[in-house]
Amino acid sequence: MDQYGDELLRTAYLLLKDRQAAEEAVQDTFIEVYTQISKLRDRDKLRSWMFRIMINRCRMRQRTWSWKNLFPSSEVESWLEDEQQHGPEFQIFLEWRNGRLSDAIHQLAYIYREVITLYYYSEMSIQEIAEQLNISENTIKARLVRGRNQLRSLWEKEERQDEQGT
Repeated sequence: MDQYGDELLRTAYLLLKDRQAAEEAVQDTFIEVYTQISKLRDRDKLRSWMFRIMINRCRMRQRTWSWKNLFPSSEVESWLEDEQQHGPEFQIFLEWRNGRLSDAIHQLAYIYREVITLYYYSEMSIQEIAEQLNISENTIKARLVRGRNQLRSLWEKEERQDEQGT
């Protein structure tokens, strides 16, 4: 749990956008790992196996969960940024930037949000994501391209609205 807990929690949080739901998904993951560990044939694939379980738990929650909460960018910032000291202006800028990026990511359809999160935040390879989600690498690549294009469009739309003062 110590070795993978933070990484699983961060990824679940980015997928679900709710800390409590993410903690519950990770807790469910560890319970399943504990009860099913004897079925794991290759101990070197423990991380991948745990991520697959966690992703499935997040998918189950996503199907029934309402997406109305705001993404607390300051909390994610503490997970993603180094503990280096910066001035208050820089911290405000980081929170603003990450909040806007998080809002844009959460406007994506779940299938795009899922691969974007796994690829960029969890730093998984396309092959690892394909194995985790049990879909082809070409599908992962296509979803990444579509997700990035949608993010770019959302970002540009927001910038235009900011310039117009809306």
